[in-house]
Formats: sequence, C-alpha cells, structure tokens
Amino acid sequence: MPKLDRYLAAEFTRAIVATLVVLGMVSMGGVFAEIVGEMARGKLPPALLLSQLGLRLLGYLPMILPLALLLGLLLATGRLYRDSEMHVLHAIGMGPRRQLRPLLLVVVPVVLLIALCSLWFGPWANRVARGMVIEANKNLLVAGLEPGRFTPMANGGVAYVGNMSNDGTRISRVFIYRERGDRMDVATAQSGQMYRDQGERVLALLDGFRVEGPVGGEALDYRLMRYARNELQLPAPDDPRTLATPEYLLTPALLGDTSAPARAELHWRLAPPLLALAFALMAIPLGRSSPRQARYGSILLAFLAYLTGVFLMMLGSKWIAEGQVPTAAGLWWLLLPMLGLGVLMYVRDGRVSRGWWRR
Repeated sequence: MPKLDRYLAAEFTRAIVATLVVLGMVSMGGVFAEIVGEMARGKLPPALLLSQLGLRLLGYLPMILPLALLLGLLLATGRLYRDSEMHVLHAIGMGPRRQLRPLLLVVVPVVLLIALCSLWFGPWANRVARGMVIEANKNLLVAGLEPGRFTPMANGGVAYVGNMSNDGTRISRVFIYRERGDRMDVATAQSGQMYRDQGERVLALLDGFRVEGPVGGEALDYRLMRYARNELQLPAPDDPRTLATPEYLLTPALLGDTSAPARAELHWRLAPPLLALAFALMAIPLGRSSPRQARYGSILLAFLAYLTGVFLMMLGSKWIAEGQVPTAAGLWWLLLPMLGLGVLMYVRDGRVSRGWWRR
C-alpha cells in the first residue's frame, strides 16, 4: 500500500474513532437517564441496570456509527484542507478519484460493521434486553422491590418488604401504601406470595391488617380489618410488546414474514449501512474548504443531512407499517437517491452544489 494511502487512511480512522468515542459517551448518558427513569417508575428492577445499559447501547450503534463516520471524515478532510495538505495532494495528481482507495479502506469495514450491528447484533441485543424485562415481569422484581427499602410502585404508592426469595415470588414483612382519589389504603402482612391467574399477576398477602381512611385525615372515617388472606391484582405492564413483535424478531425471522410491520422493520434495518455509505461519499466534498474558511458551517450542514435522512427513514418505516407505502417500494425511494447524490457529489468533488447555487 502506498504511503499516502496509509497516511490518509490513518487520518480518517483516527477522526472516526475520536468522534465515535464522544458520541458513544453522549449516547450512554442518554440511555442511562432513560433506564434510571424506568427504574424510578418501577418498570425495571435495579439489578438489570448494567445489563440493560450495555444491551441498549449496542442496539443504538446502527444510529451512532453512521453519524460518527460522517463527522469523522468531515473533520479529517477539513483538517487536511486547513493545513494545506489536500492542496499539495491535488498538486501532485492525487485528486478525489485517486483518494477513493484510502477512503474505501476505512469506509468499507465501517459499513460492514454497521450492517452487522443493524441486521444482527442490534436486534439480538434488543431481543435479549426485552426478554430480561419480560422475565422480570413474571415476579415481584418488576416493581423494583428490594428487601429493606421503600420502593415506589408502578401504579403509585409505596411498597416495603423485609425479605424476598431468590425467585421473587415469596416475600415477608410487607407494607403497602396506596392512594385512590381522596382515600388511602395501607396493608401490612407477615408474608405474601405472587402467582398468575389467567395471565394476570396476583399478590396474595397472608396474615395481616388493612387500614382505609381519608388522605388528609380531617374526618375520622377509618376502617380497620384483619385478614388471613388478601389478594391484590398487580397492574399490567405499561408496555405490551412481546418477543413476537417485529421490533424484537431476528432478521432471518423477518425475511419469512410478509406483514407490513415486519417489512417496515426489515427496511429499517437495511437502511443504516446504505445511508452510511452515502454520507461517507458526501463527507469529502462537504469538507472542502480554504485554509481561512470556517469549518463549522460544513459540520452543521452534514448534521442536518444526517437528521434529514434519519427523519425520512423513520417516517418511511411508519408509512410502510401503516400500509401507506407499498412494501415492495420500502425505503428505496430514500436510499437510492441518497446514494446517487453521494456518488455524484464525490465524482464532481462538490462542484454540483456550487453549480446549482450559481444557477
């Protein structure tokens, strides 16, 4: 491999990796905040924090990698123009077409990685993460209950348990506080167990007391009862999606499903690597600048192009799922023009945009 090819490939790689690290840290913060919010609402047990963080971040890679590729190539190209290195390369006959080889040496592996994450690793991670939540949904751990701590419940109120079995189906020393309108309901029990009745989760409290009265305590309207067994129906999960939902099916299973939602999900997974290739071809012309020219305008333009592509991809997938767009058309009406525009801009080295502006 010529030294210039190795040099350009190394410059592109360093810029892409640095951009990916920054975007990964930002995305990790957003995913962490989302998971903590679900834990606070009682939808996710604290024990699944790290596993859900890693799996969900892996599921976001098909959206993060194309942006990292676009911004990384744009920053590397802008630096080469700003330091006049690109002008020297043009002077010795290494124009845009000659630079295609080092560009593809970097872009092709990244596009293949995006395809693997979008078609295999991402769906697998989303399926495993959802399966863990569904499995936790079968026992009391879904409410985030921890022995010795007061925990907000998903339907409002506070719950406390002194001890809990390993499978989360049996508890002891139970305290539950709930509010219904202007009335409060306090239940205590020596022990309890959870079971499913016709698919519904039922909590049976054994040997305890129940107190019902006004929230403010202005009126002395209280009722006290002692019970040997008190059954409470736990609220159903807010998210009804199962592993049979197209979003959580693996790609080979989607290939044999001809329904509109499955076709929409399949095209959603095919789009990121093709969009990444189009963005990579656009980055080199967009990064063209003079040594004294500001570089933030091209970055803003590239970011807007990425947002437009992702927004149209989301909108197109919704249209396919709702039957407004034929499944045969899919997202090709977006991907093929984007690829064509990327190839045209790279071949013309950005002159197409300047020509349109002059006309």
